[in-house]
Amino acid sequence: MRRASHCGAGSASRRMFGMPNFPFRRAKVAARTFARTSAAFRAAGASAVVLLSLTLAACGSGSGGGAAGGGDKPVVLTTFTVLADVARNVAGDKLTVESITKAGAEIHGYEPTPGDIRKASKADLILDNGLNLEAWFAQFVEGLDVPHAVVSDGVEVMSISEDSYQGKPNPHAWMSPVNVQIYVDNMVKAFSELDPDNAAAFKANGDAYKAELQAVQDELKTSLAGLPENQRALVTCEGAFSYLARDAGLKEVYIWAVNAEQQATPQQITRAIEYVKANQVPAVFCESTVSDAPMQQVVGATGAKFGGVLYVDSLSEADGPVPTYLDLIRHDADLITKALAGAKP
Repeated sequence: MRRASHCGAGSASRRMFGMPNFPFRRAKVAARTFARTSAAFRAAGASAVVLLSLTLAACGSGSGGGAAGGGDKPVVLTTFTVLADVARNVAGDKLTVESITKAGAEIHGYEPTPGDIRKASKADLILDNGLNLEAWFAQFVEGLDVPHAVVSDGVEVMSISEDSYQGKPNPHAWMSPVNVQIYVDNMVKAFSELDPDNAAAFKANGDAYKAELQAVQDELKTSLAGLPENQRALVTCEGAFSYLARDAGLKEVYIWAVNAEQQATPQQITRAIEYVKANQVPAVFCESTVSDAPMQQVVGATGAKFGGVLYVDSLSEADGPVPTYLDLIRHDADLITKALAGAKP
């Protein structure tokens, strides 16, 4: 059961954690918009009559913080950059979408700053991945009167099969473009509840983006389909590719299951070395948000090629190799295919 918010004494401000109270939030958005507008009018010496008129107009709008009326757009805050990019494709120009973490940040053990909490308190909706990805999230939102939606709700969850995380859900469900189509549906629903006047736009944006996601999924399967059986092993630092490997028909092998404070024990590295040797795996990989030093030990002990850096938990900066989620999937599929097919065992 999700935790309840403890913010506010009145019943109107209480909600079950994860159960958005959008009518109440829309009223707060309207009030915030009015506060900004009234400050500007006071600076200009506007009369109290004008201010009263603006109050009535704001309170009667009923649509996510003035987005429909040309005022400030509702703000959607996501936990990491991948979700932010997907959300922007669904929101279009109707909402402002921001990410708590920056490009290149490691999401699992992220430590929110006071600035993050201030930003979250001013948001109109927070999106998180769920599946235990954001270990810090429950404490982060406790006490915040901001609705939130779990975008992974409804995906077919894969379990972690090894180490101390065995049996727990693998949180990296977005590494399947098929799953991200479910993410999109959840975003369309949440955005439409936040800003009903733009529900049709969110639905149209979501449908168009889902078509792009399916095209990338088809590209992924096609690009990896030609790999010989003995080269269909994806060896990485973190076990973050279960969903991608499932979609592409690859065998996933990793040094550690989930990014944590203690990674790459001697036993884990030895296990990876033994697998690569036994199966003559031609290339191995590591992720952008962690050190590749453990995998370089595997390379040195086996003669396998280091295939390159894969992206999972974060996008790159705008001028980097994966500024969008679609770029991320294409980059990873292309790197995996070339490294496994081009290297000799």
